[in-house]
Amino acid sequence: MSGGFAFRKSWGAELFADGGARFRLWAPDAERLSLRLSGGADLPMQRTEMGWFEVQADGLTAGMEYGFVLPDGTCVPDPAARAQAGDVHGMSRLVDPTAYRWRTPDWRGRPWEETVIYELHVGAFSQTGDFDGVQRRLDYLARLGVTAVELMPVAQFSGERGWGYDGVLLYCPHRAYGGMEGLKRLVDAAHERGMMVFLDVVYNHFGPDGNYIHSYAPAFFDPKQHTPWGPTIRFEQPAVRSFFVENPLYWLEEYRLDGLRFDAIDQIADQADILILEEMAASIRQTFPNRHIHLATEDERNIVRLHPRDAENRPVLFTAEWNDDFHHAAHVTASGEEQGYYSDFAADPVGHLLRALTEGFAFQGEPYGPWDGKPRGVASNGQPPTAFVTFLQNHDQIGNRAFGERLTLLSDPRLLDILAAIHLLNPQVPLLYMGEEYGETRPFLFFTDFHGPLADAVREGRRREFAAFTAFSRDEIPDPNALSTFDSCRLDWGLADSAAGEARQNFYSRLLALRHHHIAPRLTDMLAMRATGQRLGERAFEVTWQLGDGALLRLLANLGERSISCPLAEEGATLLYGSGDGVLTSILGGSLPGYSLAVTLRKAPA
Repeated sequence: MSGGFAFRKSWGAELFADGGARFRLWAPDAERLSLRLSGGADLPMQRTEMGWFEVQADGLTAGMEYGFVLPDGTCVPDPAARAQAGDVHGMSRLVDPTAYRWRTPDWRGRPWEETVIYELHVGAFSQTGDFDGVQRRLDYLARLGVTAVELMPVAQFSGERGWGYDGVLLYCPHRAYGGMEGLKRLVDAAHERGMMVFLDVVYNHFGPDGNYIHSYAPAFFDPKQHTPWGPTIRFEQPAVRSFFVENPLYWLEEYRLDGLRFDAIDQIADQADILILEEMAASIRQTFPNRHIHLATEDERNIVRLHPRDAENRPVLFTAEWNDDFHHAAHVTASGEEQGYYSDFAADPVGHLLRALTEGFAFQGEPYGPWDGKPRGVASNGQPPTAFVTFLQNHDQIGNRAFGERLTLLSDPRLLDILAAIHLLNPQVPLLYMGEEYGETRPFLFFTDFHGPLADAVREGRRREFAAFTAFSRDEIPDPNALSTFDSCRLDWGLADSAAGEARQNFYSRLLALRHHHIAPRLTDMLAMRATGQRLGERAFEVTWQLGDGALLRLLANLGERSISCPLAEEGATLLYGSGDGVLTSILGGSLPGYSLAVTLRKAPA
């Protein structure tokens, strides 16, 4: 072996340097198990303590196929396989994780304060729909000002296309995207360009097709509790716990990833004394003390207890929370939509946006309609702004619409430009969704690659989800399983290369350059939001942040048509960004034109 990076797992197959291999599977309900190797006889596995089965074999090489044979003769894949020979129903493939020769083995990452996230779907991002297709665009993203590429889930799921949240082999990069070799090449190439790579991981459920764990370890799941996608996982079981605690360590070690985004953690039901999420995060911090590792959460509850900081403002557990409140307030401000979960923001979207900018969450214990009017959230003003990830678009907020429309098609361009500048120039950590930077108009729809009754169920479920909407009929909703649905979501790089596309890229690049030079360096010592805000009118507001070095970042926004009065510009302040000609002159005179934004910076006294 070449001395690359490998993580020793409790589950599954581990190939040794001498050609031997160990195979382990937790199957407490199985009377016996056998290991099936390609080209050889089945080997009986020995039952050990606590329901584990184990066997070692000699003379094995990378590339050999294997599977576990249940008492009824069914051969199932390794749930912790690093690679599959084919789809999720077939044999797993034995691999040497150290075979890849890293060009950037000493990479240690970048500080969180420098982070600008670009979320993408590997299959829809490029024409080739794989990791190599993403790699070919890294220079483009670097020029834009992106510092971190975030991949939607890549753990192998059923079929060739899907969002990735139906993964069933959580240690296995999808073969359709280029497998383990393709992902390592992508991460390596990103690090060569000074860019980080994050991965979206799903620990609240398994997908509906290709999960065989229930057939030999039903105790892995709790049939009495359910998520929206299936039975909950029984994290209090030691074997189950090791499967999940080790999984993020595996991605961070073997693939040299810089961070993870934990999907829908509010759907993780954990009965253990120490919550699985806390154990995961603590284990990661202990294992990688000398690397910049960033851990983001998605959580409907608007909580802060998983994001504590130490005396030096370093994350103790998780780094930041996706701030849906910022998105919802900005979306309603831009689009005027009031249905569904936007209804609670509709009465005063600008007010909610102001609170999200100054305090973090817009809902901090107030009644919330989608929660049946129950209180949602806790006070968040004591959190630093870097404890929140903001976005105007992401996969959920586009793809969970019936027709996957992007905000580009739903907003007045003048409003969208102002909101983009607010998004990128406020101290919270920004996230862009693929194509946003050049004004992509193609949709991002929900798509899958299921067949038979499962495909019918998914199609009908999608139509029922929008049954209450009267503006269109259920039959108009695109079929998630149709190839044409997926094809319509591929980015239009021709639009990116057009004059309009390049102009918008230049706009985003300019904003990100301002953030990089003037704002990001001042966030390190920002221990709390340290913001004050006031309304200047129904559609206008002012926010001032005291940055870590004492500088004052001030934002004056008018999201309405009429000019409004505003406080005079502070003496010694520099205009970082103005949305139109004459903005500086206007604010010096105490007025702010309609549809305009001014961002100023006053450095701290020497």
